[in-house]
Amino acid sequence: MIAATPFEENLEFAFRLQDEVRPRAEASLSESLIAFKDFGKATQVIETVAALANGARMSVPTYVNEFWTARQRAANSLHEVSYRACFKPQLPRFFIQRLTTPGEMVHDPFMGRGTTILEAALLGRIPCGCDINPLSICLTRPRLEPPTIGEVEARLTAIDWSNADAGPEELLVFYHPETLREICALKKHLLRRKADMRLDAVDRWIEMVALNRLTGHSPGFFSVYTMPPNQAVTVHAQRKINARRAQKPPRRHVAVLIRKKTRQLLADCGANERAALAPAARSAILLTAPANTTPEIASGAVSLVVTSPPFLDVVNYASDNWLRCWFIGIEAAGVALTIPKKLEEWQSVMSAAFVELFRVLRPGGHVAFEVGEVRSGRIKLEEAVIPCGVKAGLEPVLVLINDQKFTKTANCWGVDNNDKGTNTNRVVVFRKP
Repeated sequence: MIAATPFEENLEFAFRLQDEVRPRAEASLSESLIAFKDFGKATQVIETVAALANGARMSVPTYVNEFWTARQRAANSLHEVSYRACFKPQLPRFFIQRLTTPGEMVHDPFMGRGTTILEAALLGRIPCGCDINPLSICLTRPRLEPPTIGEVEARLTAIDWSNADAGPEELLVFYHPETLREICALKKHLLRRKADMRLDAVDRWIEMVALNRLTGHSPGFFSVYTMPPNQAVTVHAQRKINARRAQKPPRRHVAVLIRKKTRQLLADCGANERAALAPAARSAILLTAPANTTPEIASGAVSLVVTSPPFLDVVNYASDNWLRCWFIGIEAAGVALTIPKKLEEWQSVMSAAFVELFRVLRPGGHVAFEVGEVRSGRIKLEEAVIPCGVKAGLEPVLVLINDQKFTKTANCWGVDNNDKGTNTNRVVVFRKP
C-alpha cells in the first residue's frame, strides 16, 4: 500500500471538516459584516451595480466599514518583506478565518510576496499559490521553512566573501565597491549552490533577505539612499538622486545586515509558529505559472481563493524588480508579466484566470478578489470584475469595502476619495455553486 502524502492527508481532513462543521458561509459572513463594530464604526450597506456581458445589470450588496486597521496589533514579523502594491496580512486573515477551517486549502493565483500563503500557513491551512514572476517563490517559500538565527550565522560565516566575479560597474551608483564585491560573492555562492542542486532552506532564506536589502532609504540596506525597498530605480535615476543629495554610496557589510534583518523577521517566529509552518511547508503548492494555467492543482481542491491581481498598468513590476532579477540570475525582460493598459484587456485576462479558479474550487468554495479604484477613482475595478467571475460560472455574494481613511459618504460607494491611487480595499466575494 502506498502511504498518503501530507497533502493528501490534509486534503482528506479538510473535506471531512467541511462536511461536519461548515457554516452557512455567505449568510454568516454577511451577518458578521453588518454587525461589525470592532473599530467603533457602524457598517454601511449600499449596492454595487455591474453590467454583465449580456447587457443585464446585476446588483450586489456592498458593506462599507473599517474591517481591519492600522490600529490593529502588527501582523507576524515574518511578513516584513517589501513588495510593491502588496496588501496587509489582515486582509487574507479576515477571510481565511471566516470562510475556511483548519486543514483546507487556500490559494492565491497572483501570489506576489506571498502574504496569503504565509497567513494561510500560520492559520493551519494548506497554502497554494502561483505567480508568473519567479521572484515570488524566492520571497515566499523561505518564510514557510524559516531557519534559526544560528543556522543563518553559521552559513554566512562559511561563505567566501572574497570569491566574487566583477560586478557591473554601473551598480557603483548604488553600492560602495567593497559592498558590491560582497553582493557579487553572495550571488556567486547562491548560483553555484543552485547549479550543484545543493541549495537548501538556509540558502533560500539568505537569498530572500538579500533580495529585500538590495536597495532602500536607510542604513539597513546595502545601498546608498534611494527609493523605498519595494522598487529599484534605474541607474540614470540614481545618478540624479546622488547628485541632488551630494551623496556617495557608503560601505555596508552584507553579512551584518542579513543577520540584522533575519533577527527582525524571526522575532515572532516561536515554537507555535514553527509548528504551524512545518506541515504547511511540506504540503504547499507554489508555482511559477500564469494564473490561468495551473494543472498541478487538482480540480475541486481549493476551499478559498484570496488574491489581488495587477491593477491595470498602475505598477510596473518589471522595472521595479530589475535589480532583484539580476541578483538571482534571470533577465527581467524575459518575465512575461501581465500589465494590461486598457480595461477591456484587463477583463480578458481576469476572465481567463476565473475559469481556472472555477476549476480548482470545490463546490461551495469562495473567491475573495481584492481590487481598488484606480486612475484617481475614475475606474472602480469591482464593477469590472463581477462580470468576469459570472462568465466563469461563479456567483457574486457581496462586495466588502475596507475604508480606513474616509468616513464621509459623499457618493454611492460610501467613500470620499480625495487622493490619487487606491484609497480603499475593495473585495468582491464570489461563490462556486
